[in-house]
Amino acid sequence: MPIPTLEFGSTGHSSTRLIFGGASLAAVSQDVADRVLDLLLQHGVNHIDVAASYGDAELRVAPWLRTHRDDFFLATKTGERTADAAYEELGRSLDRLGVDRVDLWQLHNLADPIEWDIALSPGGAIEAAVRAKEEGLVRFVGVTGHGAQIAANHRRSLERYSFDSVLLPYNWVTMQSPYYAENFNGLQATCTERGVAVQTIKSAARRPWLAREHTAATWYEPYQDQDAIDLSLWWSLGRDGVHVISPGDVDVLPKVLDAASRFEDVPTDEAMRALNERAEAAPLFV
Repeated sequence: MPIPTLEFGSTGHSSTRLIFGGASLAAVSQDVADRVLDLLLQHGVNHIDVAASYGDAELRVAPWLRTHRDDFFLATKTGERTADAAYEELGRSLDRLGVDRVDLWQLHNLADPIEWDIALSPGGAIEAAVRAKEEGLVRFVGVTGHGAQIAANHRRSLERYSFDSVLLPYNWVTMQSPYYAENFNGLQATCTERGVAVQTIKSAARRPWLAREHTAATWYEPYQDQDAIDLSLWWSLGRDGVHVISPGDVDVLPKVLDAASRFEDVPTDEAMRALNERAEAAPLFV
């Protein structure tokens, strides 16, 4: 079955519920990246999310865009906090991607309070975003982040600037925190009211690596067996009005795409509790 689509906020684009997380291309060859493209096209994925800080990801996507630019809503990110540095980084991203503009440019991981204030104040990265929109280099502007405070942070960000999208963690374990759940729910309510797209990450996160051997490219340990991926991804897809970004590992990606194509029913809390107890899952953010 094709992966269903959902209006991406007020952008006018209908993006697949599963967005391709380009972090998985950070350290792979072009041959591997091209095989990923084939998989995405087979499943009808039409939205790519990369970042300036994702290693070679922008370079790996560039050859795809020469022949498939119209097939994808293209998003990248900047980690710079001042206007001049962010604008310069956008120029490098456009060069690396081989495009004249991107559909969505996001202020990346805007979580630290000091960095947040710098980025969203005069002379901050938000000024570069406004300039880039006026010049036609970007169509829309978003904000992303990690951490237990990020849902609350994004709510403040939407008070400072009318972002077109937000991106933040959403999985069963994370939502067991009453504080996070309250702010996530409040954030989504505001986004729905204002037509802001909600993107979620870490759907298949199992736990931090700690001292365990790293068996995937992600900075956290993901679920890697199909049954666990099915349950965790379906739980996230079961949330109305959100998009889910795929984990940053090319070996996990085929299983995630398969799960997304078979999504029908939302797992019960009982099923999720049993999965997370069996897998000894743990929160990524405290």
